[in-house]
Amino acid sequence: MNDLGFSVDAGPVATLVIDRVDKRNALTRAMWEALPDLLADLAADPQVKVLLVSGAGPSFSAGADIGDLVSGADPADPMAEIRAHNLHAQAALREFQKPTIAVVRGHCIGGGLEIAVNCDFRFAAEGSTFGVTPARIGVVYPPAAINVLLDLVGPATTKYLLFSGELLTAAEALSKGLVDRVFPAADLDAEVTAFASTLVSRSQLTIRSAKETVNALLAGEDANPAALKRYQETITTGELHEGTRAFTEKRPPAFPWGN
Repeated sequence: MNDLGFSVDAGPVATLVIDRVDKRNALTRAMWEALPDLLADLAADPQVKVLLVSGAGPSFSAGADIGDLVSGADPADPMAEIRAHNLHAQAALREFQKPTIAVVRGHCIGGGLEIAVNCDFRFAAEGSTFGVTPARIGVVYPPAAINVLLDLVGPATTKYLLFSGELLTAAEALSKGLVDRVFPAADLDAEVTAFASTLVSRSQLTIRSAKETVNALLAGEDANPAALKRYQETITTGELHEGTRAFTEKRPPAFPWGN
């Protein structure tokens, strides 16, 4: 762990661990502020193909550190700084160029859920719990964060989570599309590793283009120019040629892009 409450391990399947076990991995203002730079370093590392995000100990994250919520210098807006850092961190994770998987055990609540829903995938252990709890403490949830929930689970579940502050079980979260897969706790790591290995074996150019396109479409942008540029890269870099030749020869491809 570093002094900001995260531990990082690089590699083809890198890991970013929220590491404040004594506080159930509650996220401080300093942690929200530090997260974009940590992600930028991992994004710039050519060895990294997939990023796992998890929590140390029995919880993913119990949310924001309550002591930091209203600690800002401006009494008229004591949440201004933490809100800005929080939204910047969420955007940095959402826009991370490589595939991201939230690996969830235990509590995934509030700020912890914000981190999880801004990952590409959420794999959870049975017994995990999920919720967004601003209504319990009188926080007005920002539109950018609500929009992520809307895109993921639709208006009805978004309203249920935000209005009630009630928690969902892993099975309920799976049924509503809040998580992608649920496994027995003992199997979670192996299942995540297998899926991450599958992603590492695929064309990183295809994955990058697909993620760019999905993000652009969700933002209401024209995705065609960037997708056309990526398509041309599949030809100029030999990515498409290697993929089709490997398929014909019935062998694993050795994709050149990003290596």
